[in-house]
Amino acid sequence: MNEEISNRISFVTFIIEKFASTFKMDRQSAFFYLKKYGGLQYIFDCWWALHTDNPFWAVQDIYKVCYKNGGLR
Repeated sequence: MNEEISNRISFVTFIIEKFASTFKMDRQSAFFYLKKYGGLQYIFDCWWALHTDNPFWAVQDIYKVCYKNGGLR
């Protein structure tokens, strides 16, 4: 596995955990919520920019994407 893929996997797992703790969800619920409302795709598409941001603001950006796609959490 190359370094970029390893970094991407590390960030995705980190940010899902951060999202879950911010909104008081378990990891599995957070994963399915993000998948259902487009947050997971956003993380995959924009991980490079998101990982340079403060985790608080990254989670807020992901939440906004989910909210625009129908998520009401």
